[in-house]
Amino acid sequence: MPDRTLVQLGEYESALLEPDQLTPRDVDRLHALQARGCLTLTRERTGWRLKADATVGVLVLDCVRVVIAPKFAIPGEQLMSWLAYALGTPVPATARRWATGPDGYADLVAAALLEQCERLLREGLRRDYVRHRSVEPVLRGRLNVAAQVTRRYGQLDQLHVRTFNREADIWDNRVLGSALKAALTLTASPDLARALHGAAGAFPQAPTPSAALRALDRTHYTRLNTRYRPAHTWARLLLRGGGVTDLLTDQGTTADGLLLAMPALWEALVRRLGTEAVGQHGGHVVPGGSGVGITVRGDLGNASAFRPDLLLSLPGHDTAHRTLLPVDAKYKRYDRHGVSAADVHQLLTYSSGYASADAPTAVIVHPQPGSHAQRTLQVCGPKGLLGIIHILGVDTRTTPKQATAWIGSVLR
Repeated sequence: MPDRTLVQLGEYESALLEPDQLTPRDVDRLHALQARGCLTLTRERTGWRLKADATVGVLVLDCVRVVIAPKFAIPGEQLMSWLAYALGTPVPATARRWATGPDGYADLVAAALLEQCERLLREGLRRDYVRHRSVEPVLRGRLNVAAQVTRRYGQLDQLHVRTFNREADIWDNRVLGSALKAALTLTASPDLARALHGAAGAFPQAPTPSAALRALDRTHYTRLNTRYRPAHTWARLLLRGGGVTDLLTDQGTTADGLLLAMPALWEALVRRLGTEAVGQHGGHVVPGGSGVGITVRGDLGNASAFRPDLLLSLPGHDTAHRTLLPVDAKYKRYDRHGVSAADVHQLLTYSSGYASADAPTAVIVHPQPGSHAQRTLQVCGPKGLLGIIHILGVDTRTTPKQATAWIGSVLR
């Protein structure tokens, strides 16, 4: 691995790079990431200004390694625990603090994948029947009559056969081999790299990372391969460069790296927090945001629809009626400044479209490191109350279990 200059940033922080620290290929890759909203690259008189947005992780370029540490919402020592909670996977033993090495988050995710792969190796890799076509001197499996007639012209000295053998060279294992190989390019720890290399040798590999991702998207879990789910979760995270299906859609980023969009992570966290909290009090989540959502018609172009991040169904005073409560996740510093007018308008629309007319209520959930907090906004017009917006600040320095209990007490 060539020596690269280490550039360390925090969320929303920037650094000045020398003109020769970015190659033309790096500039193209950074502009592609800028189009996705991960960072901002601007040309200045003395070099390049690289600014991180709401993104954390590591980006490996030709001459520099950019490490973006979490600064705003989720402390580094808690990030892996909250990420595992959002992904619905066991918290890895690597979920310690961020600065375990020069790459922090990337090393932690690679170690989490390694931990799951080593567990699978101890238990024994799954094997399945794989079809093979071969030419044999004796009959094994089934004779391929068409190939025998057209290629051997009826001669029986060599037989074209089809066989099914139980092998470990199946997609469940191939995607892990590809992910372990991808993790090798991200870690700078010699011990971790050596362990990853050793584990990668025990797994077959997919032809390309994109083939491995397609296989992961097609995977269905049964009792035969359900033990692979945690390992596949971390593999998907690495192969997509930081995004998973529930957090960040893969858009073909060409730069090697492991970047995590924090707003997408926060939305996934709020969805799981709300789902577990409301279930403890006789409620449930409305799938798909209750049908088609709120639809806008009559404008230029096609009709548009939008839904809250989470729509909860709560038991009402009358057992025959239930209350709908729209919940929106906001990755913003609403512990330090007031709610923006745009968000007030958005939540009023949700409360008008989903909540009952006599109690138009909606909820904003934002991260607040240090303590839980709750406040209530009352929006009034000339004719009276328009809506009530509850602002819930979730303490991200605590555990997800404690945060779930607190949200449940507020919803009750």
